[in-house]
Amino acid sequence: MPAQVVQQKQVNKNSHKVGIKTHIASFFLNAFLIMFSASCIFPLVWMFLSSLKEKREFNADIMGLPTSPTFSNYIKILNNKDYHLAESMFNSVRTTALSIILIVLFGFIVGYILARVKFKGNRILYVMFLMGMLIPVHSLLVPIYVVFKKTHLNNQWFTLIIPYVAFGLPIAIFLVEAFIKSVPIELEEAAAIDGSSFSNTLFKIILPVTKPILVTIAIIQTFACWNEFSFALVLIQDANLQTVPLAMTMFKGQFASDYPKIMSAMLLTMSPIVVLYFSFSKQIIKGMVSGAVKG
Repeated sequence: MPAQVVQQKQVNKNSHKVGIKTHIASFFLNAFLIMFSASCIFPLVWMFLSSLKEKREFNADIMGLPTSPTFSNYIKILNNKDYHLAESMFNSVRTTALSIILIVLFGFIVGYILARVKFKGNRILYVMFLMGMLIPVHSLLVPIYVVFKKTHLNNQWFTLIIPYVAFGLPIAIFLVEAFIKSVPIELEEAAAIDGSSFSNTLFKIILPVTKPILVTIAIIQTFACWNEFSFALVLIQDANLQTVPLAMTMFKGQFASDYPKIMSAMLLTMSPIVVLYFSFSKQIIKGMVSGAVKG
């Protein structure tokens, strides 16, 4: 009996030591994650505080708090037509929305066909689409500019939609094709027995099932289209057709820059994307995990 008591005490002592070590490790891990999160949030906070300063105050003390906070920078930006900020945001919203619709629609249809329809050259076509993810975008800027210039497709409201859809399709087809393969084919067979047409099965049965991965594709491509700069710089010269990344270049002068105005413009233009990300962050993770596991 005494031996059992001693053994039990030793077990409790060891458990207590393990518990202390676990708490210490958890404390340092949480402290590290808190510091990392703060480092991610700090730039946004600093940008907002800087946007509330006048140019002279900002140059005098970059890191200091604003002594007399003012929203005059936001008012000047929105009222100054030379910046084309409102027009650029409208252009970005239109271009991004139409690009996402086409990417999701074509990506869903092509991904489904490659996953379900067996035909000669299926895998060759699939690999050709995937090659689009391997080609550096910047290596195609010159040839695309030449083609668009010759065909008079540059400087149009729909100009940027074409390359955005072309370069967004490979990843969309890859994710949809992998997701479709995880969907039981018995769903389509049962629909065919009930007399459902191909289009009805595709859009009323398969489409709702693939909603998680389609939402993920839409959100990821929204970020890519909204922030894209290279094609917008090369293919768009008309100030009235500029997107947000191009409009941001208007705030930088040749010899000096008004950084408080730049901060204000950046916060205004990135606010829709930030709201979108925080609204659908769980959906992004859920869709990516679903595609990874089921694919």
